[in-house]
Amino acid sequence: MTSASASASAAADKAQDSTAFRVAARIGYVVLGLLHLLIGGIAISIATGAGGESADQSGAIQQVAAAPAGMLLLWVIVIGLAALAVWQIADAVAERDPDTKKRWAHRAKYVGTAVAYGAIGITALTVVLGGRSESGESTRSLSAQLMAAPGGIFVLVLIGLVVAAIGVAFVVRGITKAFMKRLSSPGGEIGRGIRVFGMVGYIAKGIAVGVAGILFLVAAFAHDPNAAGGLDAALRSLAGLPFGQFVLWLVGAGLVVYGLFCFARARYARM
Repeated sequence: MTSASASASAAADKAQDSTAFRVAARIGYVVLGLLHLLIGGIAISIATGAGGESADQSGAIQQVAAAPAGMLLLWVIVIGLAALAVWQIADAVAERDPDTKKRWAHRAKYVGTAVAYGAIGITALTVVLGGRSESGESTRSLSAQLMAAPGGIFVLVLIGLVVAAIGVAFVVRGITKAFMKRLSSPGGEIGRGIRVFGMVGYIAKGIAVGVAGILFLVAAFAHDPNAAGGLDAALRSLAGLPFGQFVLWLVGAGLVVYGLFCFARARYARM
């Protein structure tokens, strides 16, 4: 280990030993839970024909902004997600698995998760500062820019494959209950409830993310940037399937369950 990497690892360990930092990161899990409750609720309302909001982080954040003390709640979201993102980076730096391949795979997962948390936090910060952020529109704009660039189609296909793979990984983690490795779960009925909520929530989120990845691939092969619309477009596309409204209702309910699991994660995550 070089002196630079040793110093970075020591700094990561010191940050993770901070009680204030751990509390802020746990608040981040509560924030994730709230956002997934809102996204799941919007998806259910779309399934029942009453939804007009975007079923993604932008729609959820707009709902928070419209609530009493909404701006204060958005600042909590920004701070919580920023702490959670930094915590994931610290996990990546402090990763010491003796197997080199596993070590770098874990680091890639932590960094990717940090980027996802940071992106949601930036969306919330944009609203706090008076702007408006639409995830679906940003995704379509990015797709159009990539299609216009040399080699952009290849990049768009790669994005689609990566997003779809992330969706599959969520489903696998749900089926295998791999998420329990990072929890200090209590025994008894509470522990069993957390496992069930985690399984249902991870599978539902995996389906939604996987469909979003497929839409990137559809956009690339059809040369239609409008086909890629992020999580909102993925959930709405489910409604077009046979028994689609029922499927969307189930996925929306699963995202609500994932939100409840995030609340449990805030309490029992190993940090």
